[in-house]
Amino acid sequence: MEKALRELIIGGARSGKSALAEQRAAASGLEVVYVATAQSRDGEMARRIAHHRERRPAHWGLREEPLELAALLAREASPQRCLLVDCLTLWLSNLLFAGEAARQAEAGEAVHCPLLQGQTQALVELLPALPGRIILVSNEVGWGIVPMHPVSRLFGDEQGRLNQRVGAACEQVTLVAAGLPLSLKSPGGSAA
Repeated sequence: MEKALRELIIGGARSGKSALAEQRAAASGLEVVYVATAQSRDGEMARRIAHHRERRPAHWGLREEPLELAALLAREASPQRCLLVDCLTLWLSNLLFAGEAARQAEAGEAVHCPLLQGQTQALVELLPALPGRIILVSNEVGWGIVPMHPVSRLFGDEQGRLNQRVGAACEQVTLVAAGLPLSLKSPGGSAA
């Protein structure tokens, strides 16, 4: 039986992070279940979802969960399974808009979002206890300019915090740029 391993794969848009995650899931030798967090709210997102679906092997399982990710992972994780979560960025966006955070930021109010805080805390606390292989994909959004719009600033801040917390809870963290993986943290080692 393979030892449990949690990995965070981060990178910019179209960096190759999802393709790397899919390669690692396929190479795990375990049953793969793809956990999709995207919601098809417009034609462009529907095309993105279709592209990801076409790229995946037909025998992989699929679970869709836009909000309660920790609960789904707790139900689905097993020593014989690799769960590939794509992606934490869309999940975070779903949480911001499902709760009050986006509206509060837009109105210039102090942001207090129990949904966002509760769901992200549940994920971070659960990760170290999950059996099997867990691969989480997330965007690294903090390398650009500070956005002018309050909701965009809130999103960038929360994405950075989420990536830090998930990265600390994972044994392996990989950054992907230009399709090339760079190990930031590996099992048995520490952060670079």
